[in-house]
Amino acid sequence: MNSPLLSVDHLVKRYGDATVVNDLSFHIEPGECLGVIGPNGAGKTTTLRMCLGLSVPDGGDIRYFDHLQMPGDALAIKGQLGVVAQMDTLDPDFTAEENLMVFGRYFGLPNATIRERIPKLLEFAALSHKGKAKPGELSGGMKRRLSLARALINEPRLLMLDEPTTGLDPQARHLMWERLQVLLQEGKSILLTTHFMDEAERLCSRLLVLDQGRKIAEGKPRDLIAEHLEPEVVEVFGHGAVALAQEASLKALAGRVEVSGETVFFYTHDSRALMHALETWPNLRTLHRPSNLEDLFLKLTGRQIREEG
Repeated sequence: MNSPLLSVDHLVKRYGDATVVNDLSFHIEPGECLGVIGPNGAGKTTTLRMCLGLSVPDGGDIRYFDHLQMPGDALAIKGQLGVVAQMDTLDPDFTAEENLMVFGRYFGLPNATIRERIPKLLEFAALSHKGKAKPGELSGGMKRRLSLARALINEPRLLMLDEPTTGLDPQARHLMWERLQVLLQEGKSILLTTHFMDEAERLCSRLLVLDQGRKIAEGKPRDLIAEHLEPEVVEVFGHGAVALAQEASLKALAGRVEVSGETVFFYTHDSRALMHALETWPNLRTLHRPSNLEDLFLKLTGRQIREEG
C-alpha cells in the first residue's frame, strides 16, 4: 500500500483567543483529489497556508511523502509541490512563455529542460497561440489555465489548488475542470479548496467538510449524501410558497422541511405522494431532483450566510 503524500495530524492554529483550526487530521492518497469545503471562516485557507509553510501551526504534525515534515523540510517539500493560489500571481511584465521560464528557474531546472516543457504546458492549457502574450492580454480563464500550467513546470507530486475557478464564467470553469480531469486521469494528486459544490462533485474522489476549524464530515461525495440526506428533494417556490412549510399535510409526507429565502425544500425518501399533494397549489412552481452536495453542505453547516472577516 502506498504511503499518503500528505498526512496532517491534530493540527491546531490560534489567533489570539480564537482557535481557527481545531484538532484537524486528514491525509491525501496518491492519485486522488481531496476536496476541502466549508463556509467562510471554516479554516480552509488557514489549513492550506500551514500545509504550504506560510503559517506556523500551534500544534500538530504536517508530514509529506512519508518522511518530510513541514515547516522543517519546507524547501525539499516545496520543490515537489505545484500551487495555484486564489489570487493571480503571474508577472504582468512577462509573456506567458517567460512566466513559465522564470518560474521553472525557481526550482533550479536547467533552461533546456524548461524550454522543452513550455510548449507542452501551453498546449495542455489551450494557450499555444498565446505564448507571446502578457497576462494583461489574457482573459480570466486564460490566466487561471496559465497559472495551472506554471504550477506543473516542476512536474509536482502533489497539486494544491485554492479555489481555482473563483471569478470565472461558466465556459471558463468547464474548460478548467476538463484540464483538471486530464491531470487526474494521468494519476496526479490534488488538494482542492472550493466553494462550488458542482466542482467538488465533479472532481473530488473524497471530501473533507470543515466548520469552525473542525472536521465535521469526511468521505466520498455520494457516500456522504447517502449517509446524511434523504435521496429526493422537492423545491417549491413562488408567491405564498413559504407558508407551505407549516402545512401539516405536506410535512407528514417529507422527512425534513427547510426554508431558504422564498423557497421551501421538502426532503423525502419517496416524492410521489408529495408531488400529488402539491397539485392543490397549481400557482406554485416545483422542482423535483436528487439530493446533491449543496444540500449536504447546507445541512451540515447551516443556511445562514457567513460574512468574511
